[in-house]
Amino acid sequence: MTDKVKRRLFGTDGIRGTANTAPMTPEMALKLGQAAGLLFTRGNHRHRVIIGKDTRLSGYMLEPALTAGFISAGMNVTLAGPLPTPAIAMLTRSLRLDLGVVISASHNPYEDNGIKLFGPDGNKLSDEMELEIEALMAQDLSDRLAPPAKLGRASRLVDAPGRYIEAAKSSLERGLRLDGLRIVLDCANGAAYKVAPAALFELGAEVIPLGVSPDGFNINREAGSTAPRQLCEAVLEHGADIGIALDGDADRVILADEQGEIIDGDQILGLIARDMHAQRRLTGDGIVATVMSNLGLERFLASLGLRLHRTKVGDRYVAEAMREMGINLGGEQSGHVILSDFATTGDGLVAALQVLAVLVRSGKRASEACRVFAPLPQLLRNVRYAGASPLGLPHIKSAIATAEERLGNTGRVLIRPSGTEPLIRVMAEGEDSGLINEIVIGLCETIAQATEHAA
Repeated sequence: MTDKVKRRLFGTDGIRGTANTAPMTPEMALKLGQAAGLLFTRGNHRHRVIIGKDTRLSGYMLEPALTAGFISAGMNVTLAGPLPTPAIAMLTRSLRLDLGVVISASHNPYEDNGIKLFGPDGNKLSDEMELEIEALMAQDLSDRLAPPAKLGRASRLVDAPGRYIEAAKSSLERGLRLDGLRIVLDCANGAAYKVAPAALFELGAEVIPLGVSPDGFNINREAGSTAPRQLCEAVLEHGADIGIALDGDADRVILADEQGEIIDGDQILGLIARDMHAQRRLTGDGIVATVMSNLGLERFLASLGLRLHRTKVGDRYVAEAMREMGINLGGEQSGHVILSDFATTGDGLVAALQVLAVLVRSGKRASEACRVFAPLPQLLRNVRYAGASPLGLPHIKSAIATAEERLGNTGRVLIRPSGTEPLIRVMAEGEDSGLINEIVIGLCETIAQATEHAA
């Protein structure tokens, strides 16, 4: 269905764009609330939706618009305030709600915002369901909205942070504590700025917090998982055992070892996979990751007798594949790690806790425990474009084919448009780092020139 019908609003992770500019406007949010509210009104019970957000200024604009839309569709609205995306997914399921909504643009700067939806099971909506919502939004819904006596109400869930903190802590095995660990924690001035430090502190760790003073503008600004330099510096400055960097909505995590060296999502996946496999807690025949994950991870898993199942980029596709194959671990190199025994979507805090558990049980330093494989040389660059994607141009296709021929069986080339920004992502990996650099730089220049000529 999604191959035949082009989605206008939804990308790989909900709807996203510049705040107060189409499509990310109050008008769109109102219509979305009405359409999603009508679609998820099934049965005779009082229907309920929970809305959470990150710390962007524009959240104050979109939250009331969405609330009005749901109320006009006859749904009761529960407002959770700033909370991580996985917290909203968890609350949607545990409170037996009909729908969960997160207002966030994840790792993007404050100027952007987004809206993503979770079904009653706590999973992100399928492509088909999003298309149904888009179709409803294009219609005149005035004759289908609730009459005055059937309008919904809005209330605030005051204990939402505490519920999530307890859920995250319960992902650790009973009796395991973090006493004696000194942890630098960068919350990117985002949604986890209160709950993540509290959870680690309650488990016994000494927490050195960064990025916990949101002002509406500083989310992800030189902070968090996409800008980990301050994390690495702080780990060295404070002599910490490990550093943890979350992104704006805390559904992804990147680590730094005690030497201030980055540990990416692939290494985290490899470490957790090995640990779960050793404890016979890993279900299925391996793990799920995307086409971006390093070949080194695939080879490492093979050495354990495990498979790496790849999907297209997007943690929603990873989660879908995990459910289909009965696998309970998956994620992305960028730091989305899904542990379906505990969460339905990527959860940066829960993933970090699994790594900390390994450190506590093994007594090893992070630099030793968290580097489980030698990654193949891999380079990723982004090329921004305006208008139509240049990837369909014949000379671009020819350049990509030539690059693939040069690598042969020793590596791979992956070129794809971003699902959330007007970017072409150019990636190559293989045995020869010099060749990889040459290929990526050359392809980026070719794509950039085509974009300039088109402009």
